Amino acid sequence: MIPRLVVAAPASGSGKTTVATGLVAALRRRGRAVAPFKVGPDYIDPGYHALAAGRPGRNLDPVLVGEDRIGPLFAHGCRGADIAVVEGVMGLFDGRSGTRGHASTAHLATLLAAPVVLVVDARGQSRSLAALLHGFRGFDPAVRLAGVVLNRVGSEHHERVLREACDEVGLPVLGVLGRHSALAVPSRHLGLVTAAEGGDDARRAVAAMADLVDAAVDLDAVVRLAGSAPELPVTAWDPALAVGAEERRRPVVAVAGGAAFTFGYAEHTELLRAAGAEVVVVDPLRDERLPERTAGLVLPGGFPEQHAAELADNAALRAEVARFAAAGRPVHAECGGLLYLAAELDGRPMCGVLDARGRMTERLTLGYRDAVAGTESALHPVGARVSGHEFHRTVLEPGVGASPAWHWRGPTGRALSEGFVSGGVHASYLHTHPAGDPASVARFVARCADLAS
Repeated sequence: MIPRLVVAAPASGSGKTTVATGLVAALRRRGRAVAPFKVGPDYIDPGYHALAAGRPGRNLDPVLVGEDRIGPLFAHGCRGADIAVVEGVMGLFDGRSGTRGHASTAHLATLLAAPVVLVVDARGQSRSLAALLHGFRGFDPAVRLAGVVLNRVGSEHHERVLREACDEVGLPVLGVLGRHSALAVPSRHLGLVTAAEGGDDARRAVAAMADLVDAAVDLDAVVRLAGSAPELPVTAWDPALAVGAEERRRPVVAVAGGAAFTFGYAEHTELLRAAGAEVVVVDPLRDERLPERTAGLVLPGGFPEQHAAELADNAALRAEVARFAAAGRPVHAECGGLLYLAAELDGRPMCGVLDARGRMTERLTLGYRDAVAGTESALHPVGARVSGHEFHRTVLEPGVGASPAWHWRGPTGRALSEGFVSGGVHASYLHTHPAGDPASVARFVARCADLAS
């Protein structure tokens, strides 16, 4: 049994990231071991959660991993912790398009039997807040809305009126944040700058969130609320059981990291190791060689478009990656990794593994995809089905090779193909969660081991 709560909001932009990250950091300051989570496929918020908690920030997404894995993955992420804070996504009941709230924050709260704290942007509201809270509390009886944090409150009088509104519907106010509690968190075209890139600015922002929450939120009441969550009857997820680990040679798998490649799930590295790999991080901005004895290469997503000049300048590593791929070695590239393998990105040379060119655009491509593997690869047999997610403002031309990585149906039902499979390379814009398809990790590591022997 782990004390837990979910931080939600009526809509995006209400301040739940500030409250959730601040809660994690403030509780840690008080000696708590806090397990932080984020609902959905977001890669940026978990980086700030990790800074705040001093342990990995993890994602919970029933689309990508399935409902049945949410509880076990949550329990796995809570190992060694004494309280868990789960930050929601968008508005409380906003889930996958075309569904009745599947993968919403409310859905996750019910799967975890966790009480919900609603962060409300109170600008322009007084007694109408009571109607809003009444509607949110009654909309789904399975969701336990248990408290409110009022954000962007303008004055003592405004706070008093808002507290009276909360009293009318019987919801306790756990904290009050002022209207001018601005935090200097750097941002860009896909949201916040990642914690790995933000450096000292990111650390200062997390410290400011902790100061704000410590001063404005009743942390003792929050801890009591988290402790009211019932027992969760699940068995913690085990990466070794998920991949069916067996004794074999330990191939070295290089995983790109550093500031340009930050979009990955903590469970991916855990599964690679459980499948027998020796995982070594390589930074394409700094390292001129792949690690010694590298047998496989993982290029996750990130923001290579923000670092294209530095990536291009590291010609030695680009050439080595090209030689590695040309030799038929296994390479798994997603989104930012796909762009790194292209011939160029915004006119700057990349690795040249793919005869394609990437560029920034104003158009956001965003959404879940139910995909089918189009070509046999180091990751998937033909016809394997996965759920993934796209999130980018770049385009690759062409966007599909002679042997596509994926097929799926577009919003209008039109058949689409995307990505590249060539030799050992599997490269695509599609982000997948390896915990949802551990067989792909086992297959990848086995292929690496075979080629390394």
